Amino acid sequence: MYKTNSTGFLCRSILGICLLMLAGLAQSAATKLNDYHWSGVDRVIAISDLHGDYQQYFKVMQSAGLINAKGKWTGGTTHLVQTGDITDRGPDSRKIIDHLIKLSKQANKKGGYIHMLIGNHEAMNVSGDLRYVHAGEYAAFANSKSLHLQELQWQRQLEMVQSLDAEAFAALDLAAARSKWEKKIPLGWVEHRAAWVIDGEYGKWVLKNPVAIRINDTVYLHGGISSKFCRYSLRSLSKLMHEGLSDYDADKPSIVDDPLGPTWYRGLAQEDESGVYSQTLDNVLRRYKVKRMVVGHTPTGGVVWPRFDQRVIVNDTGIAKHYGANKGILELKAGVATAIYGSQRIQIPQASSDRVDYLRAVIKVNPDNTKLKKRLEKMLAPEPTEESNPEETEEAALIGTCL
Repeated sequence: MYKTNSTGFLCRSILGICLLMLAGLAQSAATKLNDYHWSGVDRVIAISDLHGDYQQYFKVMQSAGLINAKGKWTGGTTHLVQTGDITDRGPDSRKIIDHLIKLSKQANKKGGYIHMLIGNHEAMNVSGDLRYVHAGEYAAFANSKSLHLQELQWQRQLEMVQSLDAEAFAALDLAAARSKWEKKIPLGWVEHRAAWVIDGEYGKWVLKNPVAIRINDTVYLHGGISSKFCRYSLRSLSKLMHEGLSDYDADKPSIVDDPLGPTWYRGLAQEDESGVYSQTLDNVLRRYKVKRMVVGHTPTGGVVWPRFDQRVIVNDTGIAKHYGANKGILELKAGVATAIYGSQRIQIPQASSDRVDYLRAVIKVNPDNTKLKKRLEKMLAPEPTEESNPEETEEAALIGTCL
């Protein structure tokens, strides 16, 4: 009797150990091949342009099961890819970045990972292009020393003006000039700039982030890879961006500002889906040995949008309030692409011919979204017939094809 029980216990113990080992293997299946390539990742969530909207960021993170009501990581072994443009347009970029940095440590402890990529707006903040910085961004950096720092900045401004044109400086209405200047240089501006320059807190953070990464059979980045840059490895694209930001000169062409560069290129979201563009995309994907690219940067009006028979997924659904406060994010799991719209999940079609039905399903979830309705109307409208122009066809064929 004892032997039977002992043997049974031993068998159950061995079985339990085996199951634990198998569970451990499942959890450790994700492999980091290098800083730009992961394989064996079971689930990936891609979230695009957040543009300073912390409330919307929090909502979509919860909808993906990545955080709880307290903002703690609940995503397990999921890999989150944030494809850039956390900054500008809204007031809470700093709050989002700080939360993601903190969350990243929690995710790592659970076997998950957070990838934060460089978007054109992160690069703009580092290079000093502040056209789209929300007033709330500066306010987020203001503190008890801000008045003093603002005054020092004003005095430097006066010294510069006086050195350039003493006569004009003497005739200057200082009160009016100061009032106008403070609208451009509010409290917190000095601290914001100090944090975002290349050796500042967030400048250093940007330099730690890649431009593009590969997870399983998909490349993720902000804008896209054009034929001009497709010959570069993912590592080289990041190196070029880091070097360009570290030695930035607005008058010197670089990948930082190039409209065909990986943070600015919109071709994958806007080019015709046939002919030379489709062939170019095939060549680019073949070079990186992947099935698709996931990009942000170009707003879709509220839909996670597949193009080129799902070889491209455009994921900038306009999450931030500035772009409509939409909810769409992307999930890739076991090779299946699914769009998450709040509590609703809709599988993304593989074939472009199935997009009408997909769009109708998304509109049911978002019946008040007029942009999606207009997109559907355009898709259903008969295409105008145009006579082909041999010269235009020949010119199009000259576009780089990444061979």
